[in-house]
Amino acid sequence: MTLILGIESSCDESACAVVRDGVEVLSNAVASQIARHAAHGGVVPELAAREHLSAFPRVLDEALEKAQVKLSDIDGIAVTQGPGLIPALLVGINFAKGLALRHRKPLYGVNHFAGHVYGAFLEGDRSRMLEDAAAYPMLALVVSGGHSSLLLLHSDGHARHLGFTIDDAAGEALDKAAKLLHLGYPGGPVMQKTAVNGDCKRFNFPRPLTGAAGKALSEENRYNFSFSGIKTALLYTIEKLQQSADEAIEGQLLADLAASFQEAVVDVLVRKALKAIKDFQVKTLVTAGGVACNARLRERLQAEVPKNVQLLLAPPAYCTDNAAMIGGLGYYHYLADNGRGDGFGFDAFARLPEITAIRFAGQKYPVEG
Repeated sequence: MTLILGIESSCDESACAVVRDGVEVLSNAVASQIARHAAHGGVVPELAAREHLSAFPRVLDEALEKAQVKLSDIDGIAVTQGPGLIPALLVGINFAKGLALRHRKPLYGVNHFAGHVYGAFLEGDRSRMLEDAAAYPMLALVVSGGHSSLLLLHSDGHARHLGFTIDDAAGEALDKAAKLLHLGYPGGPVMQKTAVNGDCKRFNFPRPLTGAAGKALSEENRYNFSFSGIKTALLYTIEKLQQSADEAIEGQLLADLAASFQEAVVDVLVRKALKAIKDFQVKTLVTAGGVACNARLRERLQAEVPKNVQLLLAPPAYCTDNAAMIGGLGYYHYLADNGRGDGFGFDAFARLPEITAIRFAGQKYPVEG
């Protein structure tokens, strides 16, 4: 039995979790900062860092208490190294380094993006798929406030990024749309709620980089995403509908705008995923990240992913930023080097590096991810 303490601080959640053997989540404590950042319409990095400083001691205590373990019982500590907001990441990393030094535990820097992918395998028997050669190749659709990406995973543990967003990520686009519609922050959940009774076909927003407009799609953008054009189209639509700049859009019109915008974003995500599934004869589609909580996205994928392809939707609790996914992935780091650890010299990184291997895929423990 191996217990890993996961620590996450890439953005505005301070989180600690205890995970047994990479799959059994004994605790998953999260302190959200949404209320603190709502007044600013988005996350302020310096404010996030200060909030992490005050939150981590109590979040750690909560995680250990719920798991009914002590720090002396922990076998290793895994902390988000990046990508994310540097001021926020540094708080989590230094907190983890202090714990590891004081309690003489091996420490691992974990890729937040890879953690999101692994989050889909937490709970129940999902992790057994990782050892099943018939489940590969897998395609991971990772969609959040910072990422919209397609990652192809092979049974030998190697991976290949097929596409990224070239401007706004899907979650970022939803946040910006919610701001344009004066719906508040965070945008994803409030856009979904507003769209429930809306007509998603009333406004025909563009589907960038899909070839839907009859414009030939370049090979380099075959699997890339772009959402800034949809946001701009929403802005122009609002300006045409308003009699004055301070006029509020309300009622059915507001619901229809939200539903149409959400549908455009979801449609791009689904189209790109289905194209990659066909092109690479994918056996399993894994969908993860904060936007994977979106009910319309889940509905479309469940309806349109081919029946011969397994669809693995991350449980909602492990879609948004959390430490369970970090602790779960940290277990594979621990196995890969027999508990030696990464040392204390590693630092935070803001941008997502190219991932060429994932430690948990096929459980071959390649060097990256």
